[in-house]
Amino acid sequence: MYNEVHGRVEPTKIVTAKEMRALDQAAAERGVPGRVLMENAGRAVVRAVLELAEDIHGSPSVLVVAGKGNNGGDGLVVARHLHNQGVDVAVCLLCKGWDLKGDAAENLAAALAYDVHVTEGCGAEELAEALAGADIVVDAILGTGIKGEVTGPAREAIDAINDADAPVVAVDIPSGVDADTGAILGAAVWADVTVTFGLPKVGTVLHLGSARCGDLQVADICLPSDLMDDPALKTNLLTADVARACLPERAPDMHKGDAGRVLIVAGSRKYTGAAVLATRGALRAGAGLTFLAATREVADVVAAHWPECIRIVVAETEAGGLAEEAAESILAAARECEAVAIGPGLGREASTRKLVARIVADVEGPLVIDADALNALASQPEVLIARQGPTILTPHPGEMATLMGIDAAVVQADRMAVAREAAARFGAVVVLKGAGTIVARPDGVAWVNMTGNDGLAKGGTGDVLTGIIAAFVAGGAGVDEAALAGVYYHGLAAEKASEGVDPRSIVATDVAENLGRALAED
Repeated sequence: MYNEVHGRVEPTKIVTAKEMRALDQAAAERGVPGRVLMENAGRAVVRAVLELAEDIHGSPSVLVVAGKGNNGGDGLVVARHLHNQGVDVAVCLLCKGWDLKGDAAENLAAALAYDVHVTEGCGAEELAEALAGADIVVDAILGTGIKGEVTGPAREAIDAINDADAPVVAVDIPSGVDADTGAILGAAVWADVTVTFGLPKVGTVLHLGSARCGDLQVADICLPSDLMDDPALKTNLLTADVARACLPERAPDMHKGDAGRVLIVAGSRKYTGAAVLATRGALRAGAGLTFLAATREVADVVAAHWPECIRIVVAETEAGGLAEEAAESILAAARECEAVAIGPGLGREASTRKLVARIVADVEGPLVIDADALNALASQPEVLIARQGPTILTPHPGEMATLMGIDAAVVQADRMAVAREAAARFGAVVVLKGAGTIVARPDGVAWVNMTGNDGLAKGGTGDVLTGIIAAFVAGGAGVDEAALAGVYYHGLAAEKASEGVDPRSIVATDVAENLGRALAED
């Protein structure tokens, strides 16, 4: 496992709303009260506002739109400090002052004592007029505690902010984004900058929420560092340091056997390209020897692209897919390899599905399962549940939905929860692909990846990832380490491939061919 094998870099924690509240409470119990955290939070937002103001000619006008909770209290701190620094600032408070409680109420009193202009119970017309004259807007309407669809004055204010022309700085999280899932709760602010406090919230790094954050900045508000490093916080951000630490160093005198042997089980008459791409991913990721178990037709196509690949021609069906009878040949080859990948382009014939079940049940070493192999296992999940060897599942949302027996919309509504549930159910490392790919372990520890772009929304990019992960396993990484490094560098390769071009133009081959550049980045 990552922490046990290499352990050179601590992952960056990200938290749910509940976990963040617990951190705040623990800090209070150590003598750091909420008003101190709120003061520090407000000052951090002020810095972001002033940075934006540098791009505005003349003296900027700042409008703070504040709700009645602690998020609004943070906004009132922002207004007080901006006013004290001579900035033209006003507050549109969406409630009456008497609706504020605790620290938020104290900061309203402080703002008024500093002669900050505050409009209480700010209505739609007053807000529209104030927004029209604002150079910068601070969104302090709703924080991390909101659940359910946003309605009423908060919804009207969100829509008005989005319709305005001024850049927006969001306080902790854009109002209307679910802090735990990234879901949009009916409406959400489009922020240019989001200053989140203490630790990033899960919803700020998961799609769709991440798209609303703009430039996400994490502010130190003086929470005790040991609390933020608590192992009980099981969600992490997949960073360059984490990915780099996941890959074993390669000795200068190593030979092809040391670099690992990978077996790819892929392709069918209709999907020859999937085998080509999975093989390409494995070779570019450093596999010393890459074997392909495939039909004669598929093997010949792959050989034309990659003569470095060692072909194992196995039994096929009349329709050109892998037949159940190919199992013995494939299992014999698997025993000679450090990692096996199965699934890309296999098709969905009954004989192929039986073959998949046999391979999954009988391969003892690490196994990467993707695409049609996942679909085959959806109707026989007991095979996967009973598997004892190290396993990585790499579904996209549709495949995850099929495997879990739910709708794809349910998967996308709470990707983190579904990935964790699948990892626990099947005893596997799960790579749930998509914007903000999630890597989850059976023990509940999970990571969110931030590399990649919309260029990965192409057929074949997942096949490349399968080959990459399998090669990393064969090269000595543990299954979770290989998944983490594979996801990170696969996404980074897409970014490299997109340099100087629109990402929509890149294809899966470009991703594979830029993997070396991604791996070379310090």
